[in-house]
Amino acid sequence: MSSKTSSLIALFAGAAIGVGLGILFAPDKGSKTREKIKGNLDNFKEEAKNKWESLEDETKAKYSKTKDDLKETVENLLSNTSYKAEEAISFLEEKLAELKTQNAKLQK
Repeated sequence: MSSKTSSLIALFAGAAIGVGLGILFAPDKGSKTREKIKGNLDNFKEEAKNKWESLEDETKAKYSKTKDDLKETVENLLSNTSYKAEEAISFLEEKLAELKTQNAKLQK
């Protein structure tokens, strides 16, 4: 589990515990307590939304970088393979020419 996910889970757990303790030990009237809880939940909701958006942006950036790296690696591999294929073809053409020359000598 990533540290971002762990942080998000810890944030949710901390908020839930805080709300629970706040309700249990609230010295205010019920209406005031509900207002405080609503305010805290709104803040928590906003924090969670911001964390989620941040995590989403980071994930997209990492995916994009990984995708670009993979594309570059494949292009390099294809380039190297193409170069090696040209070397192999040239070598085989030289050997074929030598064999043709040797065959022509044997044909005489």
